[in-house]
Amino acid sequence: MTNGRAGPVRYPRRSTTLPSEAAAAPTARRLVREACAAWGMSRDVAETGALLISEIVTNAVRHGRSHHVRVSVEQPCPERLRVAVVDKSGRGPELRRVGPDATGGRGLFLVDALSDRWGTDLLPWGKRVWAETGSVAPQEAGGRTGPGGARDKGSVGDSD
Repeated sequence: MTNGRAGPVRYPRRSTTLPSEAAAAPTARRLVREACAAWGMSRDVAETGALLISEIVTNAVRHGRSHHVRVSVEQPCPERLRVAVVDKSGRGPELRRVGPDATGGRGLFLVDALSDRWGTDLLPWGKRVWAETGSVAPQEAGGRTGPGGARDKGSVGDSD
């Protein structure tokens, strides 16, 4: 996307590389909250983004086969937040049903329920799992957005 001038349109973005360990989740949440505050985003968007990144980081730490994860937070437009985590595993996350007594396995259900859309981008060295929340412009609403596996809210149980 270009702005009619030299170069692509830029929007606020922050990212960091964290060790692939449990302590990465609180650091990622802090990154999201600080970015949202700096960009003047609502507290609701910031808190939802913090929960989304926490779940995605936790999945990457548990299943990502990486020594480090790359965490990013972006504001593609006002009141719109995109969070993402990159790890070295080429295996995408699986949205599965778990029993009421299970001690884990609900993270992607939370991501699916709290985000407007989420998905996985396969990369040559692994994958990026992302989620978006906030105001949705009419042109952004709609179905899947390509082979990366994007899911709009309400698509629980879809498979790629």
